[in-house]
Amino acid sequence: MTERTPVEEMLARWQEMARSMNPALETFNPRAMEAMWPTMPREWMEMVFGNAWNRDGLDAKTRLLLTLAGLTMQGAQADGQIRITVRHLAEAGATRQEIVEAIGMMSVFAGLPAMTRAMHLAQEALEALEAQEDEGDDET
Repeated sequence: MTERTPVEEMLARWQEMARSMNPALETFNPRAMEAMWPTMPREWMEMVFGNAWNRDGLDAKTRLLLTLAGLTMQGAQADGQIRITVRHLAEAGATRQEIVEAIGMMSVFAGLPAMTRAMHLAQEALEALEAQEDEGDDET
């Protein structure tokens, strides 16, 4: 029998603890939680994040681009939030180029690994949206 690394041992202990507290936690998948969070309609985003509170302020798309930049700075701590924000940005009318630029600008502040991770996550989210759109086109 091979010995486990300290990380493998820690994960095994966590899984055992999760199993004892709640058997459902053993198979918990964060991506399943993301799928349950719907994309907000553009009008609702504008009301909550946009000009409803400050007509002369930032619109929803700009606020979401700033949010994406901040999440990129957090690095691998914000995977789900980055994918959700990218979905909301697409709904708010942001182009792929605008999303890429917002993430790319953060390489100076967050470093290349954080920027690369955010780019990968954004690509995943955009490809999933395109696949959903293609499925919708096939149904019509």
